[in-house]
Amino acid sequence: MNPKIDWFFNKERKWQDAYLLLRAIALECELTEELKWGLPCYSLNKANIVIIQGFKEYCALMFFKGVLLKDPKKILIQMTENVQAARQLRFNDVQQITEQEKILKTYIKEAIEIEKSGLKVKLKKTSDYKMPDEFKNLLDKNSVLKKSFEALTPGRQRGYLFYFAQAKQSNTRKNRIEKYIPKILEGKGLND
Repeated sequence: MNPKIDWFFNKERKWQDAYLLLRAIALECELTEELKWGLPCYSLNKANIVIIQGFKEYCALMFFKGVLLKDPKKILIQMTENVQAARQLRFNDVQQITEQEKILKTYIKEAIEIEKSGLKVKLKKTSDYKMPDEFKNLLDKNSVLKKSFEALTPGRQRGYLFYFAQAKQSNTRKNRIEKYIPKILEGKGLND
């Protein structure tokens, strides 16, 4: 237990009891408790294994390399189609966590073994993602913008590509691209 993050568990909130139970389960698996991204995160030798998350409709235990877990119970959830590695176990109440405690520990122990073995998730490269034609054409015409985009981290590049590609109409894509050109030129990501 890391007393520096007790405030998170002591704060009155919707999932407080669930958070406390998930904390106890993670700590029983001999993981190190830290605060990352404002949430309780459990690691092994500085490698993230699981993190506790809370949402409006559910709380979750997210496995950073969840895609590598066997998941014999078929209970792991891919949050969105673009999430490559992480998977969640979602809960609507404390009773669900209590009923699945043994399964949770089994999944956490498997995640620990995956980390110890050095297994890595093979992630798609940014070049594997479809670039909207409107953005590709603009990059072909503007070498400064192209250089700035290529200098961004892969995650920032993907963030822009996802956001631009989500628009169904070409005009909407063009408007989004125009709006974010200054941020790209500054070397910033979509949410920076």
